[in-house]
Amino acid sequence: MTSRLVLGCGSIGRIVLAEVRTWSGPVYAVVEDESRADELRKAGVDARAGDPTDPANYPEDVDVDVVLVAGDDGEANRRATEAASGRYPAAFVVAVGDGVSGESKAEAADRVVDPTGVMTDYLLELSVGTDSERLVGLLETLRELRGPLAVVTHDNPDPDAIAAALALVVVAEAAGVDAEPCYFGDISHQENRALVNLLDIDLRNLEEPGQIEEYDGVALVDHSRPGVNDSLDPETSIDVVVDHHPPRGPVNASFVDLRSDAGSTSTLLADYLDRFEIEPDETVATALLYGIRIDTRDFTREVSQSDFEAAAFLLPYVDRDVLDRVESPSMSAEVIETVSRAIRNRTVRGDALTTCVGYIRNRDALAQAADRLLDMEGIRITLVYGIRDDTVYVSGRARGTEVDLGETLRSAFGSIGSAGGHADMAGGQLSLGIITERLGEETTLSEPAVREGQIEREAEGDVEGEEGGDVEGEEGGDVEGEEGGEREAEAEGDAVVDLVDSVLREQFFETLEAAPSRLAAHREESDVFDDYGHE
Repeated sequence: MTSRLVLGCGSIGRIVLAEVRTWSGPVYAVVEDESRADELRKAGVDARAGDPTDPANYPEDVDVDVVLVAGDDGEANRRATEAASGRYPAAFVVAVGDGVSGESKAEAADRVVDPTGVMTDYLLELSVGTDSERLVGLLETLRELRGPLAVVTHDNPDPDAIAAALALVVVAEAAGVDAEPCYFGDISHQENRALVNLLDIDLRNLEEPGQIEEYDGVALVDHSRPGVNDSLDPETSIDVVVDHHPPRGPVNASFVDLRSDAGSTSTLLADYLDRFEIEPDETVATALLYGIRIDTRDFTREVSQSDFEAAAFLLPYVDRDVLDRVESPSMSAEVIETVSRAIRNRTVRGDALTTCVGYIRNRDALAQAADRLLDMEGIRITLVYGIRDDTVYVSGRARGTEVDLGETLRSAFGSIGSAGGHADMAGGQLSLGIITERLGEETTLSEPAVREGQIEREAEGDVEGEEGGDVEGEEGGDVEGEEGGEREAEAEGDAVVDLVDSVLREQFFETLEAAPSRLAAHREESDVFDDYGHE
């Protein structure tokens, strides 16, 4: 255990003693005033009255690990620092003093703290500069609202978006504004569901048209433009934007905080909580730390100093048991099947792998398959894609390569949809209609239609149902209906899947041969997608 000795008991020394006496390990103090020493002894500190500059008053036969010199007299602090350094040469000595300038103190101490300078810097940080402008700007925007605020994530939100929404709600409510975290789409990834369920997070799904009209203001987190990867009207007036992705186009909002140097949007929201001195509860802190870890891949991908600082701020408030359970959720049968199809259908050229999993219901399964396949021997780049409704969803991963995957996807597929992302984690959403035009006609099949043969056939009267018509069924006759329709649907669906696989595979490999390296300047102008292929 660490043993600590406090010499002198000025205003700072009293604050420090009140805190460190609750820590593990013995605490000693030498103070000039007997009454003060008696108070400290009653509080559990081994204190004695005497001159803090006299080594004879220091604890005997004790190995002191840390010495804090914290009296109010600067000259006395200098002498005490020299005495403590001589008595305990292996100890870490911290000296405190206003306007510290004594060379001998600086030489004797391992660390010298000027409290006046620290306080001045802190006040300047709060009142001057970009950080101060952000705080003031956000508060002004929030306080101008006359009703509740909808904090909207991107569609099918990931942990970073969910956590950022929760935290911005806390900030808004601290400013006296009612707020609610909202999203469009589904929360289908098992880790995302585990996060929401284990932390009992209440998010509103904006399923019905017009629900957004219930709010006086709208904030966007983890994306920056309405109608781009969310289901808002592109003309929606936006009050607040907080995002760590560089935008593809202009961002219009009353308050905008875009910091692409941060590894996650959760980092930015943790910074707001810290600067506003708002203590997060376990739910918000755990969600934010998980969001940071996911977006930075456990602090290994595009991580910045601010990400570490945010994590350090959040850690004391986190429920670590819940965090462990969120990180190890069960995998659904649908995800397992998608991973299985990805393995069966893979094409490998060199250290790159592509695979088409066909029609999907859970688009988040693509990201999980891309992650899993990256663990295959000799594979450093994976690209997994599947079809849902009229869109081809793409998820890519890279490891240990100089290829900028985000730029590669943008170059390969930008003409048929939106694609891009980080150097080692990217995604896209491509138009199935444009791809299937190469079959000679436009085809739009959903997975249920392919699997069950329920393709609508209008004019020929194949299935006239209740009206009578040609379905003779039980009477005997021409039963061409279901079986023929199913075969036709399967054949057409297979043709679409094969075409998508062929087009994306060849286009990707062709682009990969001349893939750009990790140039941040390129990425600043590209669509940016997160871990699950969302912009």
